[in-house]
Amino acid sequence: MDPSQLQTNNELSTETLPSSSSLEEYGSLEAEIPETLYVGMKSFIAANPQWDQYVLISSALANFLFQNGCTDRAVTERYLNDIFNLSNDQ
Repeated sequence: MDPSQLQTNNELSTETLPSSSSLEEYGSLEAEIPETLYVGMKSFIAANPQWDQYVLISSALANFLFQNGCTDRAVTERYLNDIFNLSNDQ
């Protein structure tokens, strides 16, 4: 796999999914990203071991969707939970 591609969720066992995933459904995503974003993601994950690439991408998508007008309650909850959890970790 090219290092600038993310693994798809269907390649993962349920053991590697975030612990809060027990009630959530997951879709699969494969994306090529610029090397600078990949390096930034890896640096962030190295400095914040409670995060992984799946949690980070999910959080980033929720952030983007919420800030661009998405009114889905699940997206809003994810966005707010991530903000408060990130600020508590620092």
